[in-house]
Amino acid sequence: MADVDDIKDGKDFGLDRPQDKHGFIVKGNAHYDWGLKNRMSRIFNPETGRTVMLAFDHGYFQGPTRGLERIDLNIAPLFEYADTLMCTRGILRSVVPPTCTKPVVLRASGGNSVLKELENETVAVDVEDAARLGVCAMAAQVYIGSDYEHKSIKNVIDLIDAGQRYGIPTLAVTGVGKDMARDARYFGLATRIAAEIGSHYVKSYFVEEGFEKVCAACPVPIVIAGGKKLPELEALEMAYKAIDQGAAGVDMGRNIFQADDPVAMIQAVSRVVH
Repeated sequence: MADVDDIKDGKDFGLDRPQDKHGFIVKGNAHYDWGLKNRMSRIFNPETGRTVMLAFDHGYFQGPTRGLERIDLNIAPLFEYADTLMCTRGILRSVVPPTCTKPVVLRASGGNSVLKELENETVAVDVEDAARLGVCAMAAQVYIGSDYEHKSIKNVIDLIDAGQRYGIPTLAVTGVGKDMARDARYFGLATRIAAEIGSHYVKSYFVEEGFEKVCAACPVPIVIAGGKKLPELEALEMAYKAIDQGAAGVDMGRNIFQADDPVAMIQAVSRVVH
């Protein structure tokens, strides 16, 4: 194996030559089975190949944080404006009406709280229950560079292997610990590892410098995390820059449901993305 000090930074990312999608709308997913591709086609709008995911899974480690006190009152009115919903199975069963036909990405990692080490997660959903719920994908954190790096990668691998048997894609979410870098080199490493182990798409953070290289080097789609609450215009500008530099969508939570007008905000985000 190459010595860690001998790894050279990438040079030719082919930014002028988009990756061939081989006739399918979702980058890197053309050669999977019909069922998995059908689920990905529900997550990503077939007309644009992009998605607006509404994330309201924060309660699995933060509890009833602002904007998520009552999912039925604060979040349900936003469902119709999202392409995809991202939540836990507890919220899906208890609050999301079964008449809702929006595709669901199920938070499938957990086992911690904001009071402990966020990186120390486990797989929290059995794939048979995910199939029973009819979800379109499962999501788990991957913490590259943390003390729990190996465990988090193993969690995602386990989900990928289980999901493959049922045609359910896996979303790898690049988590960032409090002492971990937030730059293109880190996210380039994390997103590429996630794709290399078989993740069908990846959630990452937008960085001002080098993000187009992060997207180009990842052979599956990247959707950006909304992250901490920003002023509305700044959040929209971040979404615009990310899409312009190669992202295939956003997975936003706080920047939508904590906005002054959440309905107007999710509509504006959708216009930017699509």
